[in-house]
Amino acid sequence: MAQVYFHCSSSREVRVDQFGAIVSNLAEARDRAACVVRSLIMEKSAEDWRDWVVHVSDDFDDEIFEISFSSVLGKPN
Repeated sequence: MAQVYFHCSSSREVRVDQFGAIVSNLAEARDRAACVVRSLIMEKSAEDWRDWVVHVSDDFDDEIFEISFSSVLGKPN
């Protein structure tokens, strides 16, 4: 088990996850990152999320991997 953090950024803004989550493995961390994306895009907002990225980091703030919002959102029609 590991504590990981889901920091989100775009070219204009950074949102730092100060709480993180405990995950059992990388697959669970990836699933949680996708949940972070879905929860943010569900907010009432005029934000264009396509250039945002979730940076998944460990306790030492070393990035483990990143997921682009567009990979979860898919391509616009």
